[in-house]
Amino acid sequence: DKITVHKSLIDIDLLCSVPMMKTHVLATVTLGMKNLIGLYPGSVYCSVRSCLHNTASENESPGVAFEILDMVKACTPGLVVIDGSTAMEGNGPSDGDLVKTDIIIAGTNPLATDMVAAHIMGFDKTEVPTFTWAIKSGMRPSTVNEIEIRGERLGNVQQKFKKPEIVRWTDIKSWFGVKEI
Repeated sequence: DKITVHKSLIDIDLLCSVPMMKTHVLATVTLGMKNLIGLYPGSVYCSVRSCLHNTASENESPGVAFEILDMVKACTPGLVVIDGSTAMEGNGPSDGDLVKTDIIIAGTNPLATDMVAAHIMGFDKTEVPTFTWAIKSGMRPSTVNEIEIRGERLGNVQQKFKKPEIVRWTDIKSWFGVKEI
């Protein structure tokens, strides 16, 4: 299998993903792995980013999770630093509410780092389709309990973020007046 990437990604020594910790109405959360969507040419993964999100919120369908996993496997971030100094909860990324969390999460395993962040936000791994499909594809860890945590105990920093109102792609199409005939 092949994937098209920008030539600059081939010659790098270290790829770092540095997302803001936030919820997302189409993908549940946007963290280190989903942050990679911005790296890849639209001609490869659709001409507009919204096409990538079309089934992001569906655990039954791999949808965007497969694209994210392709990207992670092709150019695995060697470091993920999730900025949770101020995070977003609710209907992110554009209509969420900012929340002061005063936390930075860093790690060298993108799935582990994202799982820790989602756990801190109050999400179970089963609520994040990218995690479900990453684990099904053989990525590890499969639970937060398998992750070595340094620094604060998760219980001391865990919060209960307002969950996004998950929007299905079919609903978005109707908002824009798109109809199948």
